[in-house]
Amino acid sequence: MKKHAAERDAKGFTCWTQFVSMLFCQLGRADSLREICNGLGCCLGKLTHVGITHAPRRSTLSYANQHRPAALFEELFWAASARFRQQQAFGTRKHTFRFKNKLLSLDSTTVSLCLTMFPWAKFRRAKGGVKAHVLLDHDDYLPAYVLLTDAKRSDVKLADSFRLNPGSIVAIDRGYIDYALFARWSMAGVFFVTRLKDNAAFEVVEECRVPSDRNIRADQLIRLTGARAQSDYPELLRRVVVWDAEHEREIVLLTNHLEFGATTIAAIYKERWQIELFFDNATWCTPSDVIQFQGSVVPTRQLVGALDGSVGPHIARRLACAESTARSHMPVSRATVSFESGEEQSSP
Repeated sequence: MKKHAAERDAKGFTCWTQFVSMLFCQLGRADSLREICNGLGCCLGKLTHVGITHAPRRSTLSYANQHRPAALFEELFWAASARFRQQQAFGTRKHTFRFKNKLLSLDSTTVSLCLTMFPWAKFRRAKGGVKAHVLLDHDDYLPAYVLLTDAKRSDVKLADSFRLNPGSIVAIDRGYIDYALFARWSMAGVFFVTRLKDNAAFEVVEECRVPSDRNIRADQLIRLTGARAQSDYPELLRRVVVWDAEHEREIVLLTNHLEFGATTIAAIYKERWQIELFFDNATWCTPSDVIQFQGSVVPTRQLVGALDGSVGPHIARRLACAESTARSHMPVSRATVSFESGEEQSSP
């Protein structure tokens, strides 16, 4: 009798109600069906505005999670995401640039997993995890693409997995420095801004004019002189030295964009900090019955590359050892650059 009653309730349980329940689970960091249902029950006054008149039962929510395909919610997510982005409901870029190029940041974060539950996710001797490689869109600070791999995969080796349109500007840290990768990006019309390694060998080809009222100490066109580096990237690069007044240090930037002003290059790299804030505030939920797969990465759609196909949107209680921690290591200090806007900037 209870089974038939649950089936009747599930038929009247709309996909929208389940979608809202899943959102509440993520945003509220709920660990159980009871916590989800009780939490929604306390918000009925607000839920009426989204078309939900009563909180779901635990049995009904459990039945819906087990029998409703994940593809249904994928389509619903894309429809809702497109609408919110069209209405700019996610907010806009915090720093206003004059150029019209698409500004992106590329970085990764490790989601820790319990080796007892996920032996395939071995990362270190006594630690497991998966790595989320994120391409952040600075128009609304939401990911344009997320790629999930095992935690041992190198960041720079997966940089080619992301589809970048010509004219895009990618802000990256020094972990992505690969001159052969930079050459491929330049051939495709993609610009990058990163920090130059301390041991990089180069020669100065031309000294560019430095603005007198900015924190720019040098603006140079350089050519790499290392045998391997020169072979991988024989073209000119740009070296910009910025004074960070807050931490009293110099920040040496490297880019293949030769047209923008030096303060614009500094501002672009400063914007890269937004992906650090995204990792710091993101909620990475890893319930035990969601991540029970292993193998190679298969990118599905533009946003998320799933592991071995589609995974059902099950909601289950997370055991203590399965709780995830995003961005387990944070930078020692923020890579701030003091600058003033107003310098003339041009589009490529």
